[in-house]
Amino acid sequence: MTATTTRTAGADDLPDGAALPVADAATTRRAARRLIRLDGRAFALMLALNALAAGAGLVGPWLLGRIVDTVRNGGGVRTVDRLALVILVCALAQLLLARYARYVGHRFGERTVARVREQYVDRALALPAAAVERAGTGDLTARGTTDVTSVARTLRDAAPEVFIAAAQALFLLGAVVALDPLLGLCGLGLLSGLPAVRWYLRRAHTAYLAEGAATSALAELLAATAAGARTVEALGLHERRTAAGERAVERCRRTRTRTLFLRSVLLPAVEVSYVIPVVGVLLVGGALHGRDGISLGVVVSAALYLRQLSEPMATILLWIEQVQSSGAAFARVEGLGRTPAATKAVPHRSAAPSPALPADDRIDVTAVHYAYDNGAVGRGPDGAPTPDRDVLHGVDLTIRPGERIALVGPSGAGKSTLGRLLAGIDAPRSGSVTVGRVPIAELDPEVLRRQVVLVTQEHHVFLGTVRDNLRIAAPDADDTALCAALAAVGAEWAKELPAGLDTELGAGGHRPDGTQSQQLALARVVLADPHTLILDEATALLDPRTARHTERALAAVLKGRTVIAIAHRLHTAHDADRVAVMEGGRLTELGTHDDLVATDGAYAALWRSWHG
Repeated sequence: MTATTTRTAGADDLPDGAALPVADAATTRRAARRLIRLDGRAFALMLALNALAAGAGLVGPWLLGRIVDTVRNGGGVRTVDRLALVILVCALAQLLLARYARYVGHRFGERTVARVREQYVDRALALPAAAVERAGTGDLTARGTTDVTSVARTLRDAAPEVFIAAAQALFLLGAVVALDPLLGLCGLGLLSGLPAVRWYLRRAHTAYLAEGAATSALAELLAATAAGARTVEALGLHERRTAAGERAVERCRRTRTRTLFLRSVLLPAVEVSYVIPVVGVLLVGGALHGRDGISLGVVVSAALYLRQLSEPMATILLWIEQVQSSGAAFARVEGLGRTPAATKAVPHRSAAPSPALPADDRIDVTAVHYAYDNGAVGRGPDGAPTPDRDVLHGVDLTIRPGERIALVGPSGAGKSTLGRLLAGIDAPRSGSVTVGRVPIAELDPEVLRRQVVLVTQEHHVFLGTVRDNLRIAAPDADDTALCAALAAVGAEWAKELPAGLDTELGAGGHRPDGTQSQQLALARVVLADPHTLILDEATALLDPRTARHTERALAAVLKGRTVIAIAHRLHTAHDADRVAVMEGGRLTELGTHDDLVATDGAYAALWRSWHG
């Protein structure tokens, strides 16, 4: 109902941009073939039109050779004019066919890239929150923007041009061989740029993947720094963050220099390859013609064919970098569908949803141990990654339906981690977390949403109207229900908007402040109507007066529901039915506020400290 929490990088943390997988070559080819099959008719028509255009382009040089032989043999003007007219007609036909082929190719590209974008959005939205946090928003954003844009440009612009150029090149080479096999073999043998192309292709894919990963890492670092700007200022981390940024920029520079070096080798080699075959054919053809082994018209036609080869080769050369770059980008985009982090963090995502439904609303935590993988998400008090070890140690807790329980403890004690397990975002390494005797992490997302909802300090306002933002939680809710949800969380400001629920939010519309954004998030929770609500400092971004007002409003709405509050403001613990104290990943105290204060343990010390 609220935005997923985002990973905050430590002061020296430099993301590697490789948290999300990259599809291998076989998977990428299968995905490309699948996209082609979805619009197979347009693709076949594009190929056919390209072939016809290339075939029409072959007529001109061949007839020009005929004209040379006709004039040499004393033919009349009428014959030359007739052949010239045919050349003109074929050139016009080639122009029209090539133009229509580009039109069909652009339409195919736009439809295909629309499918790529829609599939990417579907996969990104289906990712568990844990997988997104482990990946980092920078990698996910770079794939959804830079990489998808690269694929789109190739499908829309490069693919039609490359298909036409490739067809023309193949037809031209075939025409030279058909005119005279010896001249054809001579021309093919002198295409000196082909070894350079093979050398480039063997290295380009890996180089562009590295460039994309470096771009993702830089985006992640910038996003984390921007999001934590106040923390950076408060802790005086300017130099450390600047140094980390410089390392990320340097990594980007190295990867882009590598791809630039590959292009600097390829381009001159291919440029030379345009001229050498023509010179070779003219020399060999001239020698053969001098011995009456071949006609002058054939030599002229072969030379013209090879000279014409420079145009499609130049087109291919112009786009080959884009094709290689987009191939690596498509592998990164397609890799989103093979996220092992999602499978590892939330096992139920890779298997069929559990058919079992919770028998009741009771939540049981039994002997739970949990460890973050390689410290990707776990952070110590200093912001450094924690090692790969348990952060929860044998936690046992039973939460009765309708109970209000507060999780308290020092920073890093494991409160938020336990809250994520209770919400089904993560699964325990060992032990179990169940609702109604069914493991929470194995529930289908639609069922889970009606059982438990986690509300964090993070909040997000989506582009669209107020109504659009609220109906994310309840698509069928009418305006009365939407207004009631806003009123429940104290969002009286919504009544004063110029267009009411139809007011656009974000750039160009109403810009909600932090308080209003969090109230919208809480209103979505009200509309979702779960039986258990986990509040991870959900009102932390509200000022104290507004926070107390919102909590009082929520108290009326949440009456009869289970509420688990992860709190630093101990007035929340004071009002709870029971208080659970976390220390070092263990549940050390459990009881009512008065009992724990009387025990004079860890909670009593926190209570005295909070009161000064």
